[in-house]
Amino acid sequence: MPDLLMGSGGVVLLILLGALGWALIGVLGRIAGWRAGRPAKVDWLAGLLALPRRYLVNVHEVVARDRYASTMHVMAAGGLVLALLLVVLVHGFGIASPWLAWPLLLACVLTLLGAERVLRRRADRPPRLSGGRWNRFGWAIGGFALGLAWFTLPATGVMADPGLLHPVSLAFAALLAWSAFELADGLAHGPMRHALAGALNLVTHPRAPRFSADRPVAAIHPIDLDAPRLGVETPQDFAWNRLVMADACVACGRCEEQCPAFAAGQPLDPKFVIRAISMAQGADHVDDRHYAGRRWPGLERRVGEGGAARPLVADGGLIPPAALWACTTCRACVEACPMMIEHVDAIIDLRRFQTLELGAVPGKAPAALAELAAADNIHGRAAARRMDAFVDLDLPLLREVESTDLLLWLGDGAFDPRGQRAMRAFVQVARHAGLELAVLGEEELDTGDLARRLGDEAQFQRLAEANIATLARYRFRRIVTTDPHVLNSLRNDYPAMGGHYEVVHHTAVLLELAEEGRLKFQPGEGQAALTYHDPCYLGRWNGEFEAPRRLLDLLGPGRVEMARHGRTARCCGGGGGAPLTDIPGPRRIPDMRMADAKATRAGTVVVACPNCAVMLDGVTGDYPAVTEVAELVLARLAVPAERVAA
Repeated sequence: MPDLLMGSGGVVLLILLGALGWALIGVLGRIAGWRAGRPAKVDWLAGLLALPRRYLVNVHEVVARDRYASTMHVMAAGGLVLALLLVVLVHGFGIASPWLAWPLLLACVLTLLGAERVLRRRADRPPRLSGGRWNRFGWAIGGFALGLAWFTLPATGVMADPGLLHPVSLAFAALLAWSAFELADGLAHGPMRHALAGALNLVTHPRAPRFSADRPVAAIHPIDLDAPRLGVETPQDFAWNRLVMADACVACGRCEEQCPAFAAGQPLDPKFVIRAISMAQGADHVDDRHYAGRRWPGLERRVGEGGAARPLVADGGLIPPAALWACTTCRACVEACPMMIEHVDAIIDLRRFQTLELGAVPGKAPAALAELAAADNIHGRAAARRMDAFVDLDLPLLREVESTDLLLWLGDGAFDPRGQRAMRAFVQVARHAGLELAVLGEEELDTGDLARRLGDEAQFQRLAEANIATLARYRFRRIVTTDPHVLNSLRNDYPAMGGHYEVVHHTAVLLELAEEGRLKFQPGEGQAALTYHDPCYLGRWNGEFEAPRRLLDLLGPGRVEMARHGRTARCCGGGGGAPLTDIPGPRRIPDMRMADAKATRAGTVVVACPNCAVMLDGVTGDYPAVTEVAELVLARLAVPAERVAA
C-alpha cells in the first residue's frame, strides 16, 4: 500500500471518499423521489443568495426559542461543518500545517461538546422527540469527531504519526468509518437528511416571501379547477419542492407540542403528517411500523400503509382521514417549526382531493357547504337578512352612497347573536368618533374562507370572483372587519384572484381613534384584570399581535398574559371548519383555552374574533367572563353608553 494511504491523511481520505460515494448513491435516490413530484417554479438564484440569511436569521430565531437545543445545534452543526471544511485542506490536500490542524482539532472538540448535549437530551428524551436512528445520531457525530481528532493530532506536531497498523489507529479508523458511513447513510435515510433537504428547502421554499415580509405571507395558493386531478391524493401529487420540504423535517416534535388538536387527544399529529409524506416518497410500498415517534392520539395501534403512488389519506393509509379533519388550521405547528415547514398547506392540499374528488367531508361540513352553494352563506339565509340585526343603526348601503372611507364587511358574524353584538358595538364607537362607514348589504357574499379551508376550492373561487366584481363597482379607501377570517381572505387570498384591497381589523381602527384622541375612556383604576386571547387568523396568519394589546392598555392597567400568548397562543378550536367536522377527542380545545385564561386569575377574557367569542363563550363552569374588544371599548367610553350615537 502506498505510504500516502498508510498515514493519517490517507486513512481519513479513504474513509471520507467511501462515505461520500455511499451518500451520493442514497441522495440520488432521494432526488429521484423529489423529481417525481409536480413541477414548481423556483427562483434558484434568489434562493441561493438568500440562503445564509434564511438559515442564520430565520431558522435560528425559531431554534433559539429552546435555549438548550440552540446551544446543542450551534456546537454540533457548527463544529461538524467547520471540521468538514478544514478536513479537505488538512487530509484531502495533505496540508499538514499546525495553523490548519489546530483549528480542525478545535472544531472536533466543539463537535464533541455538541454530541454530548445530543446524548444528554436523548438520555432524558422528551416525548415529542422521535427515537429510532435519532438515538444513534449523537454517537455518530461524537465518533466522527473523535476519530478525526486522532488522525489530526500528528499534523499539530503533538505526536508522531503511528501509522494505520497501530492498534489504537485501527480502533479509531473503525470508529471513524462507522460514524462516517452512519452519517452518510443518514443523508438519504436518516437524521442527516434534514441537513441536506433543510438547506434545499430554504432555497426552494414555496413561500419564499415569508422570509422577508413584514407580516406573514399567509395566502393559500389557488389551484386550476380544470386540472385532471384536484388536490393531492398521493405524495407524487405534491409539487417537488413540497416533497423536499417534507424531507427537511428534523423530527423534533415542536409542532405536535403546539398543536391544539393533539393536546385535546384528537387523532392529529402534524409531525406524523409530514413524516408520512416523507416516508412514502420513492417507495412502492411502505408501512409506518418503523416510525419512532408518537402516534395519532387514540389510534396508537393503527398500522398505515402507503407508497409514492398510493393514496396518503385512507382508512388504511399512512394518514387516517380523521387526522386531516381535526386540524383547526391555526398555524401553531408552522410557527413552531425550525425547518420552516408548512404543515397547513399540505393539509389543505390533501383536503382538496377529499372534498372535490371524493366528496368525503365528515360531520356537518357537507350540509354547510351545501347551504353555501345554495344561499352564498353557510347559514342558508337570504342575503338580505344579513342586515336584520342592524336595521336600527341605519347603516348606509354602498350602492346608495357609491363611495365611502371605510367599507364595513359584516361576514358570517352578522347571522350570529354573538357576532352581532361586537359589530353593533364597533359601529357605535366608530360613529361616536366621527368615522364614515358603509356596508354592501345584500350584495355582500361569504368570502369563501371556510370553503377553502375545507378543501372546496371551487366554492371559494366562485365567491371570490363574485365579491371582487361587486367591489369593482365602488370607491372606498379601506375595508374594515371584526372577523380575522374575513380579513385573511380579503387581504391574502383575494389578490391571486385579482382583488387588491387595504384591509384592516377593527382593533387597528379603534387603536387609531384612541391614539388620535377621538376616543376618551373612563379611568381604569379599580377595574378587574383582563387577559387577551390571540385569534389565530389575526395573530399567526396576519402578524397582528400588538394593536389589540395597545388598545387594551389605553383602557387602563391590569392586563395580564396567559402562559401561551402571541405566537404561541393556543387556538380556540374554531378555525379550519373544525366545529363542523367535529372530530371527537377526550378534551375540548376551548375548554383548555379557558383553563389557560383562568390560570391568570383575570376576571375577563377579551377576544377579537366572532369565532373565538362563540367557542370560548360556550365553555361552562367557573371561568372568566368573555367579552369582545369593541364591546369593552364601548363600555369604557367616557360618555355613557346610552348617549353614544346609534
